[in-house]
Amino acid sequence: MARKLMTYPAEILSTKAVPVENIDESIQELVQDMARIMYDNRGIGLAAPQVGEGLRVIIFDLSGPDKREGLMALVNPEIIHKEGQCDSEEGCLSVMGYKSMVKRAEKVRVRALDLEGKEVLLDADDLLATCLQHEIDHLDGILFIDHISRLKRKLYDKKVSKWIKNRKE
Repeated sequence: MARKLMTYPAEILSTKAVPVENIDESIQELVQDMARIMYDNRGIGLAAPQVGEGLRVIIFDLSGPDKREGLMALVNPEIIHKEGQCDSEEGCLSVMGYKSMVKRAEKVRVRALDLEGKEVLLDADDLLATCLQHEIDHLDGILFIDHISRLKRKLYDKKVSKWIKNRKE
């Protein structure tokens, strides 16, 4: 099955993902597909629901978009500590044509498993902290546009409705 990038308002993007029970070949293949899709779309992070899989898996690579040498995959990631607050401009491969400022924790500690099933603790700040929070939000069915004002969200939803209507015509 060829996976593809899911875009808002696809239902899976607002659905909470389930924990991975077993890190097997199917999870390895999922991560490979996610990496291909992320790189093809010049992204820095991707969550499994964004490719149609309701599993708690994220990937990220902040080395790009031209160089690609820092790919990391996390299985069942959870934020176990947050510190401070900052505003960051965010966009999303699944939310076409929109960027907005979002309030996030300045620093986070994330606990997860790597692809060999070993526990990983990751302390992050700056862009990595923002990326991890953004991708873990995806696993909980939360998009960055869920963090913006109702007015901005309403305007974006109106734009998306027009795009969908124009595609059908």
